[in-house]
Amino acid sequence: MTPEVTGGAEDEVRHLVPDVETLAQRLAAVDYLVDEGLATSMFLSLRLPQPLLLEGEAGVGKTEAGKALAAVLDTPLVRLQCYDGIDAAEALYEWNYPRQLLSIRLAEASGSELRESDLFGPEYLIRRPLLRALEHPGPRPAVLLIDEIDRADDDFEAFLLELLADAAVTIPELGTIRATHPPAIVLTSNRTRDLHDAVKRRCLYQWIDYPTPSREVEIVRRRVRGASATLAVQVADAVARMRSSDVQKPPGIAEAIDWLAALSELGLETLDAEAIDRTLGSVLKYREDQEVVRAGGLGALVR
Repeated sequence: MTPEVTGGAEDEVRHLVPDVETLAQRLAAVDYLVDEGLATSMFLSLRLPQPLLLEGEAGVGKTEAGKALAAVLDTPLVRLQCYDGIDAAEALYEWNYPRQLLSIRLAEASGSELRESDLFGPEYLIRRPLLRALEHPGPRPAVLLIDEIDRADDDFEAFLLELLADAAVTIPELGTIRATHPPAIVLTSNRTRDLHDAVKRRCLYQWIDYPTPSREVEIVRRRVRGASATLAVQVADAVARMRSSDVQKPPGIAEAIDWLAALSELGLETLDAEAIDRTLGSVLKYREDQEVVRAGGLGALVR
């Protein structure tokens, strides 16, 4: 079951993304390049609507997909960064206890009656990312990015099921809060552990792989304006060689962009062993990985 889109949000989304090709063009306009599979998944996620689960190695652009979608829709991006031990207080809401205590003391001082229900109203609620996304007034849905859900635990996945299925959450003191403009939900996972089937059943699924070298050249040149074309090609090729080596943390697209930016800032227009040695910390962030690459010969990274 998917949540119903109300409040004119459906018309807004249909106007901005009438088809897959238009969505891909709009994403490219904000410098996020997609293949047909990813563009189709993002399109269906918006139009059905249904949460989209993106899995892939770290640094392939999963988080950027959510950011780019928000830019295309010209709507707020609400990001929830998951971590081990995250719970409802950090993700959904918590009560403003200092304000509640102040209200109690003021009531005692004035001799007025204060019921428990008076202390648990919306004005005492501290809204965390999930609730902010659900309560977004529109006219277009907010983009809710639940980042690295694989870092959270099973209990948190179970907590998310109502949100993923019905665009609603239940707060015991207030009841069920249902979105009038259900957010476009993007979940990302580096697959450090398997997610529960109940989560996957509620989502569309897309695996994002590393881009081809030619696509990576186009991506990094869009992000590092003015960089040498030759240097961009050499960086993309060297990064691809690193990924196929025995490094424990293969560099992602983000590291390729950082590396090209660092090389360009140094005024370099071509890549050689000396330049790699000076800037290796921009692309490989583990000492052991740097040792692996150096042992294979830095010159071997340059075509």
